[in-house]
This record gives sequence, structure tokens and C-alpha cells, in this order.
Amino acid sequence: MTPYSLAFYMDVVASGTVLGAKPTDSPDQVAKALGPDFAENSFDEHSMWRDYGLVEFFWTRASADQPWAGHHFTLQVHRLAGSGGKAVSQSIRDRYGRFDRRLRFEKLRRLLERRGTPLLEIPDPSNAPNYRAYWQPDSQVSLSVIAAHEEFLTPGNLRIGDVYSITAPTTPDEVEWRRSRQR
Repeated sequence: MTPYSLAFYMDVVASGTVLGAKPTDSPDQVAKALGPDFAENSFDEHSMWRDYGLVEFFWTRASADQPWAGHHFTLQVHRLAGSGGKAVSQSIRDRYGRFDRRLRFEKLRRLLERRGTPLLEIPDPSNAPNYRAYWQPDSQVSLSVIAAHEEFLTPGNLRIGDVYSITAPTTPDEVEWRRSRQR
């Protein structure tokens, strides 16, 4: 892993933002941070997401005449295994450089701990035993990590210990809900 791409992931996990864009930012604010190169998707007038390749931002609204409210973002790290750096938007590459095809969780975890940004393992009852989840309480960022391979449930081009995705926010209430489902 290049130090540049590791710096990107560390910045996202520590700050809960992508190039300064917060999960609650408007579509225009996110476009200002990440640039105009995205695919816009929607199932209905109440939800929308913009796909920047590696990064996806999601919004909701009560009705078509209401403004979009930021809901969350997800780094689809698993996409790098198939397409490499092509999945990374130009704005991120301009700042952080080259990205490798895989992100090893233990390496990222060690670097974050040295930085004073610990990750706590949290239950992932919907995806166990194939995935393990980790959470950074201050930034409310969670990571999904490959724990076991199973056909149709985990990508064959990722290894055990690879980060699958990074999402924010994962609130304390959601973490408690996950813990209650595991009991």
C-alpha cells in the first residue's frame, strides 16, 4: 500500500469526512469537494446517491419540494480490487496519489492506533461470519472487513483481512442496536 492512499483512509477514519465533505453536506457541497465527475442515481423522489467511483454519498428528503439532507457516505474499497486506481476520482488522486488494489485492515489499524485513533470491534450480526465490523467512536466511522470467504457472499478477489468498505456515520445508537441484536 502506498503511503498516500493509507493517508487518505486514515484521514477519512479520523475525521469522518472525505476531502472535508461531511455525510450531512448537500449535493452541491459534496460536488465542490469531490468535483463534478459523478453518476447520479435515485430509486424515487425521496432518495438519491452520487457515485464518485470509490466514494458514494447518499441523501434523503421528505418530498420533491424539500432540499436534500445528507444521510451517509460509503467508500466502496472493494471496487479497487477489480479496477484499481480507476475507481478513485481525480480530486482524490490529485491530493493522495496512487491507490493499491487492496487495503489491509491490520496495517490501517496499526497506523490509526499510532495516531491516537483506535478502532473498536462491534457486532455485525447481519453479515457474520463473513465480515467483521470496526468502529471509530469519535468520527462515527465504521469499517467492514472480510473475515471468511463464502461463494456469493464475499468477493473472490479480496483476501481475509481486506477492508471491504468504510461508512459514516455509524452512530452510537446504531452500535447499541447491533449489540442488542447479538445478545
